[in-house]
Amino acid sequence: MAITSRQKQLVQESFKKVEPIAETAAEIFYKTLFEYDPNLKKLFKTGLKEQGKKLMSTLKVAIKGLDDLNALVPVLQQLADRHVQYGVKPEDYTPVGNALLHTLKVGLGDDWTPELRQAWVETFRTVATVMKEHSY
Repeated sequence: MAITSRQKQLVQESFKKVEPIAETAAEIFYKTLFEYDPNLKKLFKTGLKEQGKKLMSTLKVAIKGLDDLNALVPVLQQLADRHVQYGVKPEDYTPVGNALLHTLKVGLGDDWTPELRQAWVETFRTVATVMKEHSY
């Protein structure tokens, strides 16, 4: 995985700023995701409030897991298996990543810098690659 220690630090520190606004961040994420790709809405069987809690919890695990990438890989692979069962396709990762970046930009405001954006891009790319390589 190609995330630098600086990028890991930036992602982890910025996520601490998102956690207090987790519910709002999740709302922004799903609103944006469904604007990008309305077809993805059919993949979600639970209410979006509950789904938002799952999203933020999963992000927290993944972000914390950046400290030990070897231990994170099996967690991501299990997550990938569940996503395949839900009907997620490889191309669905792109709108998800874009919605995540938009959510972070809105949620972090002035703290959203080009360097921080690139750190999140690399983090998401790494996570998505592990998940897609495992499942498809």
